[in-house]
Amino acid sequence: MIAVTGASGHLGRLVIKALLERTAASEIVALVRNPDAVSDLAAAGVTVRKADYDQPESYSAALKGVDKLLLISGNAVGQRVPQHTVVIEAAKANDVKFIAYTSLLKADKSPMILASEHVATEALLKKSGIPHALLRNGWYNENFTENLAPVLATGAVIGSSADGRVASASRADYAQAAAVVLTAPIEAQAGKIHELAGDEAYDMNAYADKVAKASGKQIAYVDMSKEDYVNALTGAGIPEGFAQVLGDSSENVKGGWLEDSSGALAALIGRPTTPIAKSIEAAL
Repeated sequence: MIAVTGASGHLGRLVIKALLERTAASEIVALVRNPDAVSDLAAAGVTVRKADYDQPESYSAALKGVDKLLLISGNAVGQRVPQHTVVIEAAKANDVKFIAYTSLLKADKSPMILASEHVATEALLKKSGIPHALLRNGWYNENFTENLAPVLATGAVIGSSADGRVASASRADYAQAAAVVLTAPIEAQAGKIHELAGDEAYDMNAYADKVAKASGKQIAYVDMSKEDYVNALTGAGIPEGFAQVLGDSSENVKGGWLEDSSGALAALIGRPTTPIAKSIEAAL
């Protein structure tokens, strides 16, 4: 059986959808804090089990009989390592044969704030002795397109990326990659590190131009210092801690930390990745 953590989230649901195209529903386990949130998956024949980071015993029960596990990194920045520890320890106790983990592009070298918890989790996996693969995901198209409302309202994309480029892909692309890895023979994936990113790299000026073309509005990119960008975010109501993470991520685009030209994601899923322009059109 294949289990997926965070199955009620954006990526988790897409992974389940991709898995259903590759294996029987009876072979899939959706792990969620609130089983009622995925009643549709249960109706489709997917096994739904309650699993809560704050209740370690729930993971011990939820992973019984599981052969392969997709550990989708938690969304609580700053709490991921203890949360992931709960999952990995439960997996080891239940003799899970393989874990795939959604890490960050170039995590082992990246100076981004977000990288540290991923590197720590990668180390936990290595220490566990459980065969595993790392899905080092780049940026999602949706990181940008889910925040189009203020862009359209102000006519500006803001950030501190200068002319740095991002090679993003859609969540569905990364989800399909996870499904491919999870349904492959363990011996074919154990030890693999997949550096995954989109086929098309673009800077924020190009992104603004694409939004302008799709929306019919005048949109420009306004580059600013990291400090000013963080202040703009907090002024818009984003919590200080998260604003700092976003500011750090935007600034590190200049160093090429969210750009990759390997084509590994497209090769894994067997098709081109989703262009940012297509995701913009879908969001609009």
